[in-house]
Amino acid sequence: MLITQSESKQTDTNSDDNKPAKPKRERRIVIPDNLEVRTIIHEPESITCGCGCQMKQIGEDVQDKLGLIPACFYRERHIYPKYACQHCQRQSFSKQPIDDTQNQNHRLIQAKVPAGVIVKSIATAELLAHIIISKFADHQPLYRQSLIYGRSGVHLSDSTMADWVGRCGVALEPLVKRLHELLLTQPILHADETPVNILKFNNNKGKLKQGYVWAYLTPQHCQSYGGFKAVVYDFAESRRNEHPKAFLDKWQGQLICDDYNGYKCLFNQKQAVIEVGCMAHARRKFHELHIKGQSLVAHEALALFQKLYAVECQIDALFEKNETPSPRVATTVVAIRQQHAKPIAKALYRWLQEKRLGTTKNASITKAIEYCLKRWQALTRYLEDGSLPIDNNWAENQMRPWALGRKNWLFAGSLKSGQRAAVIMSLIQSARLNGLDVYAYLSDVLKRLPTHKDKDIDELLPHVWKMQ
Repeated sequence: MLITQSESKQTDTNSDDNKPAKPKRERRIVIPDNLEVRTIIHEPESITCGCGCQMKQIGEDVQDKLGLIPACFYRERHIYPKYACQHCQRQSFSKQPIDDTQNQNHRLIQAKVPAGVIVKSIATAELLAHIIISKFADHQPLYRQSLIYGRSGVHLSDSTMADWVGRCGVALEPLVKRLHELLLTQPILHADETPVNILKFNNNKGKLKQGYVWAYLTPQHCQSYGGFKAVVYDFAESRRNEHPKAFLDKWQGQLICDDYNGYKCLFNQKQAVIEVGCMAHARRKFHELHIKGQSLVAHEALALFQKLYAVECQIDALFEKNETPSPRVATTVVAIRQQHAKPIAKALYRWLQEKRLGTTKNASITKAIEYCLKRWQALTRYLEDGSLPIDNNWAENQMRPWALGRKNWLFAGSLKSGQRAAVIMSLIQSARLNGLDVYAYLSDVLKRLPTHKDKDIDELLPHVWKMQ
């Protein structure tokens, strides 16, 4: 939630009637019904009554407890029986000529070794999926996983697992390339970027250099055909504008982003990309001044921002009722925003203009005001389109796994390893967006990928995938 408790107290008392009712939180199921049930019956020490009769059961009390079995390794032994034709063998020993050439080719029959994502590896697809998810979804560095597995008597070095992760990243790359292609067919995209350190070697000395990972994704309330939901990460060694320009080459649509100059090269007539501003970034400027006590009027702007977001809460409730948004829902969103949010936006714009006349050029509040005024058209574009969100927070949420991960694994070992990590993270996060069990999805894909036909690659994408 963008609005803090302290700010909510500063709103007008007259606006209480317009506040939407807070949705009730769903009760979380601690023990889900799909778990295996292990029944333990506790019989009394004796069911003999004091009178000498045997008691009969008249009911029972049931108490459910949640148990856990730690990660359990097992040995998967593959046996390939060999079959031979005894008749052909006798002819071979007797040195008699064999006329049937087909029999010569079938004297010995044995099943072929199934193709694996890593040739001749001892790791199953399930183990590879577990290692990858532990690293990129649960933020467990490989050396920690090695220590955890060692407690079970399995000794896997972090270098071995690093090699497995790298090979899986290469194998999964075609899936992310296909996701990239589909992403560029969408009319609305989010974009954001965050720094990630890269280890660079010069004269055998390692030095950390700041790289960047870029995220491009579909809106949270997706209205595209087929309900396409995906996020694709692009790992780059810099923050230069050449990276979003290359990723979004020839793409046309509306791009929701912050005010970073790296995106400005896209907003021209040739590229035909329309900028959609982030109201959260505009609000954040005033919020920082307010909590630091650097402005006496920042709270006035925050009150207006809060009213804009109160309208969005009503719209979120509308989307909750319509899990698959339709064009009619988008029309309803526009009507709500035009009726309730647009007057508030006009009041905010007048406030910005009035306060700008009374502030000095280098004041902090002036910079916050000018940030909004210069980008006002991009910031308020969402009022005219029900498919657009009010801010870019959805993209920032998809950056959280990287922010949490880099606190644990600290840096990428090289540019290539960062790019492979971006491939894996793209599939993991896209699977999450589509409500999939990430472990089930990734292990199944790693099993099917070696023998899967290229023309049917869409079947393995998160928004299409089904368990076989």
